[in-house]
Amino acid sequence: MSATASGTDRSQAPDVRQVPVPDGGGCGADHASSEVRRVLDRVGDKWSALILGTLSSGPLRFTELLHGISGISQRMLTLNLRQLERDGLVSRTVHAVVPPRVDYELTDLGRTLLPPVLALVEWAMENTEEIQGHRERFDAQADDRG
Repeated sequence: MSATASGTDRSQAPDVRQVPVPDGGGCGADHASSEVRRVLDRVGDKWSALILGTLSSGPLRFTELLHGISGISQRMLTLNLRQLERDGLVSRTVHAVVPPRVDYELTDLGRTLLPPVLALVEWAMENTEEIQGHRERFDAQADDRG
């Protein structure tokens, strides 16, 4: 069993050779409805993926999310949480205390999205250096071409 930095078992990752491919190849995105594209836009957005991943450990207050996600602004966090709540992926609980306390957590639907989101985040962490190297080589070649 191979554990990764995120503590997940890599042997659980789906084998891409077993993922069904539509007739004619591709991923079927060219036939996706506009609603499917809107869902993919939401869950594929960088902030949404990071918010969902951060909430994977359990409910968090707004300020905990804000401090736990490097680079996100208060406004961007607010907008993304509102959209994730609208889509049924995150729930918002307001506690009647002074000062007011608001907790955010994944819904059952949001938890079903964790495996692919965390796999994508893990892939990005594992391949960031290699991708950066490719970018640097590409940029250097582009500079040479003028």
